[in-house]
Amino acid sequence: MRQSVTRLHATLLSVIVAIAALAGCSRGPVQTGNVFVIAIESEADILDPQVAGGWVSWRINRQIFEPLVDEDLSMPSSEATVPPLRPGLAESWDISDDGLEYTFHIRKDVKFHDGTPLDAQAVEFNVRRMWDKSSPMYNARAAGQTGFVWKFLDSVQTVDDHTLKMRLSQPFSEFLRMLAQGGNGSTAIMSPTALQTYGEDVADHPVGTGPFKFKERIRGERIDLVRNDDYWGKVPYIDGVVFRPLPDPSARTAALRSGDVDMIAVPNPDSIDNLVAEGYQLSEGTPPHTWYLSFNMKDRYTSIPEVRQAINLAVDREGMAKDMLRGSVTPAWGVQALSAGGYVERRDIYQRNLDKARQLLASVGLADGFQTTLITSTDGSGQIMPAQMAEFLQQNLAEIGIKVNIQTQEWISYLGVWARGMQDGVGMAQMSWGMTSPYWLYIVTSSELQAPNGPNVGYYSSPALDKAMNNAIIALDPQEAEQWWRRANNIVSDEAALVPIVNDKAPYVLAPYVSGFVSASEEWYDLTSVKLEQ
Repeated sequence: MRQSVTRLHATLLSVIVAIAALAGCSRGPVQTGNVFVIAIESEADILDPQVAGGWVSWRINRQIFEPLVDEDLSMPSSEATVPPLRPGLAESWDISDDGLEYTFHIRKDVKFHDGTPLDAQAVEFNVRRMWDKSSPMYNARAAGQTGFVWKFLDSVQTVDDHTLKMRLSQPFSEFLRMLAQGGNGSTAIMSPTALQTYGEDVADHPVGTGPFKFKERIRGERIDLVRNDDYWGKVPYIDGVVFRPLPDPSARTAALRSGDVDMIAVPNPDSIDNLVAEGYQLSEGTPPHTWYLSFNMKDRYTSIPEVRQAINLAVDREGMAKDMLRGSVTPAWGVQALSAGGYVERRDIYQRNLDKARQLLASVGLADGFQTTLITSTDGSGQIMPAQMAEFLQQNLAEIGIKVNIQTQEWISYLGVWARGMQDGVGMAQMSWGMTSPYWLYIVTSSELQAPNGPNVGYYSSPALDKAMNNAIIALDPQEAEQWWRRANNIVSDEAALVPIVNDKAPYVLAPYVSGFVSASEEWYDLTSVKLEQ
């Protein structure tokens, strides 16, 4: 059974924190060779958390590296719709009344895996790598991936060995939550010694403070991690973790049945019921995972609001969720997932209505339909079954006279194409993404972040939306911020700027002897409580 662990809170005195951290290190004996093997859905990006993108990569990097502020992933989705924030490498923090100054109190007696002590200077070194163009360690790729977090950072200063002060140019209501994110780069702290020693090759020598240490990577085959017995927090029960990329869902299922792996990600929906009947365990949650379409606002057709609204109404979300994906997802009735702030359910807009869709097309002279192109991937982090899902949408839209040509690429190549923004002739682009922070909506729709300078790949621009989101960002009152985010979500829904299709439950199937794995309301997981009880 899973142990109950008392979590630290930002307001605890440092001496209590130290005692609690030591108490959290206690654990029972583990078996030799007690290694947890996970079959993942795609090859991971590089093991540099500040540069790497994608949930697959962060699920691995998160075991090695840690941010200043973390999310408590010990609580399943049924207990916490949004994971509560908790101290990470900062044991506590203070925020000035005007919301501009954050003082972080860095944990004492924490060391990186290479023995380098964690202190405020190490954290500042990392921040400057991601933010300060004048720093000799500045990394443009890290800056590009984490720039959404540091957008309002004005200065960073080491006050003493374990105190770091950051000053913002304006209030940023989601700053702490964004420090804990990891789907599009992460602010996790790396060993400054490793950064200086290995330079551009640091991803081949990943050194963090996390519960697991890097052992080996064989590209296309496996990434091996071993337990960090000197971990400052709760030392894992298992000896290590192996991540095996198996892009074919059938291969993942076969590996589970043969005993080659202990858990599989993204099981084929058709196989889940059979696996459960055979005694395997199904673990699901409600992560902030939306499978959605962006529209090209420069395109002849998809730039027309009525066309976008018609496409929205033609999508059979319930059919995709129930019939195609066998209940492994839920229909998306809002732009953002339920596990993100600002969520607004809009069934009035997202419920299928073919007659109304045809009327909308006729109202703009397109009663006979038109032809367009949808781009998507063949696989990838969080993509579920993208090619098959695109074909399902193709059939939906054919019912209102829209002929959709589908262009697919493998995941890494597709990310590059997607990030450049939609080109001429492309009307729609698909992506799976989301965050527990409503700030994600700003990232994908702000007029300031149009591709290739940001993830607004359809070039959408709305002054009313920008105003609502900016008001939410600077709001010091959480309830006021929530109301502005809800208004922003309604604007996006009304204008069909993005079309959410389904929300993933992030299913995992585990061997019967695995215990302690928790599906929290997040796209990654905490493995410190996992046990193998064969």
